[in-house]
Amino acid sequence: MEANIAVNSDKKETWSGGGVKPFGASYGKMMMWFFILSDALTFSGFLAAYGLTRFKFIDSWPIADEVFTHIPFFHGNYPMIYVAFMTFILIVSSVTMVLAVDAGHHMKQKKVATYMFVTIVFGLIFVGSQAWEWKTFINGSYGAVKTSDNHILQFVKDGHQIALADFVHNERVDGREEHSRKNGLWFESEGTISQYSVGQVQRAFESDPSLLIRTERINPETKQKIILSREESIAQLAKATRVVEGANLIENEYGNPIFADFFFFITGFHGFHVFSGIVLNIIIFFNVVLGTYEKRGHYEMVEKVGLYWHFVDLVWVFVFTFFYLV
Repeated sequence: MEANIAVNSDKKETWSGGGVKPFGASYGKMMMWFFILSDALTFSGFLAAYGLTRFKFIDSWPIADEVFTHIPFFHGNYPMIYVAFMTFILIVSSVTMVLAVDAGHHMKQKKVATYMFVTIVFGLIFVGSQAWEWKTFINGSYGAVKTSDNHILQFVKDGHQIALADFVHNERVDGREEHSRKNGLWFESEGTISQYSVGQVQRAFESDPSLLIRTERINPETKQKIILSREESIAQLAKATRVVEGANLIENEYGNPIFADFFFFITGFHGFHVFSGIVLNIIIFFNVVLGTYEKRGHYEMVEKVGLYWHFVDLVWVFVFTFFYLV
């Protein structure tokens, strides 16, 4: 039985032998929609896993307003401000992408190139901002200690969290030195050690009676972390085994380490999508400048990459909601 395949060299039809085009879409656009659907299911699975895990550990989950408080070149506490800026940049980039697609429908080459260039710039700002946010999250803000039963203890004064550097001023007396290539043979298996030792933190805490301990546990009524009394604080601090500065896949000074695992994985996966979209936009941008699509008589490639870019923007709305707002 011969396959029913029709080839028309004059009209270059992609769909052939199958009747009308599905939804009036070309083969390339239909395949982009299939990819977007499969990718949407992937992100849905990740976010569903995040939601279930957060619900399970809701009493020790970090509070977003206490984690994402930084703005580049500014010192202070600005909860969610920079994340909101990143979101705004990505949404505006989606608008410029729409304008590029619309200009393509009207065969306006210069406008397509201009709007695509602006979209690329906004995308680079977003990816750069996300890299800065990762760096800030990894380095940490305040520092904390980890107890023998794997709980995180933070430090407060006058009801506000303070950094280790704000009250630990005594010298480290344990003689501990981080091994490196130049001074030892253990550098291959040893991670970076903390700037402060547990004993150093304990002595500084005991010498300042105004300091208290704040646990990673959240009071369900106030939605704030529980602050211990002075006696309870000293008792809990005696269990400290390690100083934690910043967040990684094993430890997290802000609370439950699983939060950091999900944060790095999901925001990193989305960041990879944005970076891929930037690369695609750059390729299409140069094709626009060279007049490739003018010669073809249509700007469908701009429309297809626009679909991908809008999808990436929409996914960020859900990531932003799950990680930063809820």
